[in-house]
Amino acid sequence: MSARIDHVVTSGVFSLDGQDFDVDNNVWLVGDDTEVLVVDAAHDAAAIREGIAERRVVAIVCTHAHNDHIDAAGDLADATGAPVLLHPEDRMLWDVVHPDREPAPLADGDVLEVAGTSLRVMHTPGHSPGGVCLYAPDLGVVLSGDTLFHGGPGATGRSFSDFPTILDSIRERLLTLPPDTRVLTGHGDETTIGAEASSYDDWVARGH
Repeated sequence: MSARIDHVVTSGVFSLDGQDFDVDNNVWLVGDDTEVLVVDAAHDAAAIREGIAERRVVAIVCTHAHNDHIDAAGDLADATGAPVLLHPEDRMLWDVVHPDREPAPLADGDVLEVAGTSLRVMHTPGHSPGGVCLYAPDLGVVLSGDTLFHGGPGATGRSFSDFPTILDSIRERLLTLPPDTRVLTGHGDETTIGAEASSYDDWVARGH
């Protein structure tokens, strides 16, 4: 059975720099009927477990460590026994939410295997220092976290973020993928690499 991607939307609060925002998050479940990889355990471990059903969880991958992407990771790890994977450069954000829990490290170029499908880890800093995207060429998909959205780059007007850096990440790591690659984002609607590439110069000119 070939791998598929299931989608769970959860709701909660994103908190950073003393501000709180109500947000809906996309949780992506990559796998088959037997095993699954969870990408971004956001807000509601019970809702994510319902999407997982009886499948074995290979790992819980964090595209970055803003609280809205990791706040259910601890409960989900305890319930499933799966490791939590995070790029070490986001550890300072992780420790705010889970100070007593040690995530396993993710590195650029790592390859994660689930249900006969490979996902390549691409370090894409800018929205946060340790932000990553996961590219699954067999599925024609990149899971972009908060690096790239339908309509532009992820926000960079907060602590530990940088607009020129996220532009570099998108140009060098994402826009080099095939144009028809589906971009499954951390929030909101999906898009494609080709649809976003045409707007890159506009983002540069915008300057934020």
